[in-house]
Amino acid sequence: MTYCLAMRLHEGLIFLADTRTNAGVDNVGTYRKQHVIAPGADRLFVIESAGNLATTQEVLDRIRRDLAHSGDHESLGSVDHLFEAALYLGRLSREVALAHKPALDAAGADGTATFILGGQIAGEDPDILLVYPEGNYIRASDELPFLQIGETKYGKFLLEMAAHSEVDGVTATKIALGSMMSTARANLSVGPPYDLGIYRAGSFELDEIRIDAASPLLAELHDTWEKQIRAGFAELTTIDREALGGPSAP
Repeated sequence: MTYCLAMRLHEGLIFLADTRTNAGVDNVGTYRKQHVIAPGADRLFVIESAGNLATTQEVLDRIRRDLAHSGDHESLGSVDHLFEAALYLGRLSREVALAHKPALDAAGADGTATFILGGQIAGEDPDILLVYPEGNYIRASDELPFLQIGETKYGKFLLEMAAHSEVDGVTATKIALGSMMSTARANLSVGPPYDLGIYRAGSFELDEIRIDAASPLLAELHDTWEKQIRAGFAELTTIDREALGGPSAP
């Protein structure tokens, strides 16, 4: 399984992805799910992926092929807007999935993939878009400026509670890691190493950080997070019949 997320802030964009592809008792596989493509000084793209790994790899190969022959094909180097990049990515994903669909159907396998595409093209603000297997896309809303793919349910509450566009980049990074740790704690199929990407608006450069399982920072965040949750429960109103508005015990 997979968990990837992206956040859109006034300062820029935050990306975070796990790397686990399977998790058995004696077989834990990892693969990078956050991919950075910088085809020119005026543009930068970050692609996060969930779903069929073979489809993802072929889509990325086609993206690189098209960039190498940009005069003959539409590419991430030729699009003028980020939404056009999302449509291009969706078209490639759909073409790859359809090409292998008969064989995959016969094997009972799903060949689709879902992507988060983020970044900036000069003349536009940074943005993040979720590209569906069908080839269409949505943007993150202003009220909830984040997107998730993969195993989304365990980390969604924290993002909905704390993520907003005015939050600073440092705090947003903590929120993203909290969401990831909550997911990994609840689901063995999500786990480190984690790939963190921090994009500052107008820089056209991504600050990439690999966070390993043995990272002291990750351990400190995990311990602090658990302590704060326990302390929060201790401060909640005492639960009794009076507090609940029910009848008192005889």
